[in-house]
Amino acid sequence: MQLGLIGLGKMGGNMRDRIRAAGHEVVGYDRNPDVSDATSLEDLVGRLEAPRTVWVMVPAGDPTRETIKQLSEVLDEGDLVIDGGNSKFTDDAVNAELLAGQGIGYLDCGVSGGIWGKDNGYGLMCGGGDELVERAMPIFDALRPEGPREEGFVHAGKVGAGHYAKMVHNGIEYGLMHAYAEGFELLMAKDIVEDVEGCFKAWTRGTVVRSWLLDLMVKALEETPDLEGISEFTTDSGEGRWTLEEAIELAVPMPVLAASLFARFQSRQENSPAMQAVAALRGQFGGHAVQMLEGTPKSDVHHGAEVKGDDTGAKAEGRQGGGDESGTQDLQQH
Repeated sequence: MQLGLIGLGKMGGNMRDRIRAAGHEVVGYDRNPDVSDATSLEDLVGRLEAPRTVWVMVPAGDPTRETIKQLSEVLDEGDLVIDGGNSKFTDDAVNAELLAGQGIGYLDCGVSGGIWGKDNGYGLMCGGGDELVERAMPIFDALRPEGPREEGFVHAGKVGAGHYAKMVHNGIEYGLMHAYAEGFELLMAKDIVEDVEGCFKAWTRGTVVRSWLLDLMVKALEETPDLEGISEFTTDSGEGRWTLEEAIELAVPMPVLAASLFARFQSRQENSPAMQAVAALRGQFGGHAVQMLEGTPKSDVHHGAEVKGDDTGAKAEGRQGGGDESGTQDLQQH
């Protein structure tokens, strides 16, 4: 089968290699000419035989919307566009309607697997019509992990269902990562525990918390013992926020996701205004010592309970606030 693939970054480039290894022809286009097969979108379309299938793998939001708009102008009736990026599910109905006006089909496909997908396969969550899904199945089969199709691919439902499923997948991922992160911090804080990395490694077989994320946590600890020197600053892709917005809209309680998402926000603060307020209030009602950012020694706490980051001095003093209610920070590793 032929496929046009737009976006040849870390994910797209590896996907091109995996699809080609399965025996399919891939014509790739990227703004970087060093990795691109085609010189333009028009050139890519011209190299494909009708009816064409074009997979879009560019950043979510305006880049994806603009790419699909351009495709609507150069593709022909009967062609198919698949958005495999991390688009918000609400964009899919808009994209599908735009392309339908030109007689072009549309599928949305959430893709999970990161940089490891080239060798291990990608988890795929697809939304759209049955006939279009079946038409693209050779590509889905090339990308998914080996084994039963249903263990690496799902036709989740109508247009938008694929990206919705991927959004929820990422929301779950937030919570799982944060659970491991909190366990790491507690083990680091206890002086009788001398082999934190060993604890995590011992969990990788035979325990109920074993997972690929746990394997990656062990790998991170092997590469950077105690995660020393890694900044606590943690970004978010937006999908955790979208999942939480949906939870609020549908009245579905998701306290684990909410806590893990807010912890990421907190990780970006040099000094938390909220915790400054807590420290000041404790000083007011209980006469507890209020530590200042400069000129006051830190609390006598175990190193594992200190703020973990590059600048552990002023930030630790500002966030811990004194007394016996010191704040703790998460440390997450992608």
